[in-house]
Amino acid sequence: MKLLALDTSSEGCSAALLVDGEISEHFELAPRGHTRLLMPMVRELLEEQQLVPADLDALAFACGPGSFTGVRIATGVVQGLAWGLNIPVVPVSSLEAVALGAIEAMKLPENSGIAVAFDARMGEVYWGCFAARAGLPVALAKERVCPPEAVTLPSGPEHWCGAGRGWHYRSAMAAEVSERVDTVDESLVLRAAWVARLAVIAYEQDKTVPAEQAQPVYIRDEVTWKKLPGR
Repeated sequence: MKLLALDTSSEGCSAALLVDGEISEHFELAPRGHTRLLMPMVRELLEEQQLVPADLDALAFACGPGSFTGVRIATGVVQGLAWGLNIPVVPVSSLEAVALGAIEAMKLPENSGIAVAFDARMGEVYWGCFAARAGLPVALAKERVCPPEAVTLPSGPEHWCGAGRGWHYRSAMAAEVSERVDTVDESLVLRAAWVARLAVIAYEQDKTVPAEQAQPVYIRDEVTWKKLPGR
């Protein structure tokens, strides 16, 4: 299987290519460089594997939540490629992908809880809670956007860790949350390789969508996106 995964939902810009289980990735921290960097990354990855876009079986992207502008960039590129190549798309939650990164980077044991927080601006955080199961994140509650004072941890895991830049609001969180979290890694930035790993599993479970249904997830209802065709 050949799958191309993209992420522009945060300050990182990355593309990853999964070919028969092996992943190669280009990543760069460039908060305002996504438009300039993304397509060259894609071309370089394909050239390194001696592939052309028509060889791809599927596309994947971090669909959000995250930077509104960033999420739209990856969405537009994926929609355009999928439409032209007539291949399916796997949308992957940005929060879930960072949870996977935390499991790997922090070497979390089975059933550990991972609370992922992104800075949503306007004094709010994007919040997602997961459990580590067989090395993968399993959602324990619906993803949400809310003030840091309103975040909660679901029941289940005895031990929790935090991941993501939104944890700089930790001092504003309720004691029942901040005191239950043993360790926090605010440095984790989403990477397309994590998106690719989750996407191939979803692909095998037939959780794909056509180009016109590959849409960003903002969580905030007032933000809208016009999708292909006709945008």
